[in-house]
Amino acid sequence: MAFLADILSRVKPSATIAVSQKARELKAQGMDVIGLGAGEPDFDTPDNIKQAAKDAIDRGETKYTAVSGIIELREAIAAKFERENGLSYSPSQIIAGTGGKQILFNAFMATLNPGDEVIIPTPYWVSYPEMVAICGGESVLVETSIDSEFKVTPEALEAAITPRTKWFLFNSPSNPSGAAYSRDEVKALTDVLMRHPQVWVLTDDMYEHLVYGDFEFATPAQVEPGLYDRTLTMNGVSKAYSMTGWRLGYAGGPLELIKAMDMIQGQQTSGTSSITQWAAVEALNGPQEFLADRRKSFEERRDLVVSMLNQANGIECPKPDGAFYVFPSCARLMGKTTESGKVLETDEDFVSELLSQEGVAVVHGSAFGLGPNFRISYATDTDSLRTACERIQRFCASLK
Repeated sequence: MAFLADILSRVKPSATIAVSQKARELKAQGMDVIGLGAGEPDFDTPDNIKQAAKDAIDRGETKYTAVSGIIELREAIAAKFERENGLSYSPSQIIAGTGGKQILFNAFMATLNPGDEVIIPTPYWVSYPEMVAICGGESVLVETSIDSEFKVTPEALEAAITPRTKWFLFNSPSNPSGAAYSRDEVKALTDVLMRHPQVWVLTDDMYEHLVYGDFEFATPAQVEPGLYDRTLTMNGVSKAYSMTGWRLGYAGGPLELIKAMDMIQGQQTSGTSSITQWAAVEALNGPQEFLADRRKSFEERRDLVVSMLNQANGIECPKPDGAFYVFPSCARLMGKTTESGKVLETDEDFVSELLSQEGVAVVHGSAFGLGPNFRISYATDTDSLRTACERIQRFCASLK
């Protein structure tokens, strides 16, 4: 359609949203579908956070706010960064937006010129390269593998950097793989970045609190203070606090960048929901003890899913250290034939046939830039996960 902008030819719709929508449609038609595509916790928002929102409504906190967020929220975010990450930001160095997506989008919009490059390790969250494309940049994809636990190596990062590199986009723990980088692994990457002063770091720490066993989270500017002046540290309340629908992400970074992002957001959406902001103040300042219980639940689910998937014919599933995803390989199933006579040539074939034959909705790995794999979100109840894994085992066993 000639009326639409040329940029749309460079952008794809979100595969994760598409899978969730497909699962909803099939359920509405009466099919027994277990949806493992959505990246959101099944836990409810804690009561104290909900009460803070109700109290804000009753106080009349229902007006426009400052674009970057109310001062109480920015102070709470600054305190969180200091307390949990050893990062010192003034409230003027903090911005809150409508979810982490808006923070990332604003950062790219504020910094990318045509031809600027953004290094993105694969597998990546589906929205990263699309945001870069919309903002006029070029994604430089650095492939990882199951052998490297889906983590980018210092050598691969070094090889990807060019004079046109503007950002290195770093996501740990990772969506979709759950891969989490230890402090030493982060330090090895920051050592590379210290040799390239033109490269900025955009870190997506959204799954910070969802790490398991004795794993300890670390973020780049914390590990290498020399990167503080060229790092945007992004986080949010969506995953840890089960506030996906509240829509609030935030970031701390250099004042000049935050001001530029504020200007863009001011012409786009202005401040995020005032009620959500007051709820987020309580999330960050209030009791944190519940996080440990939820981590334990997620860890038990992870262990169940990894164990059952590795018992499925032809599936190889590493055990990740964080987030609530696994990213198993189905490479050994390529070329096999389903009961309906379909030959599996791609991971997209695998997930499509799995949905049709067994009613299990997962996302194909190539949507995240790496296949043949698929992503499972284990942020759902244990009974559903066990049943879904039994169906996957049955599907794999039926292949000829």
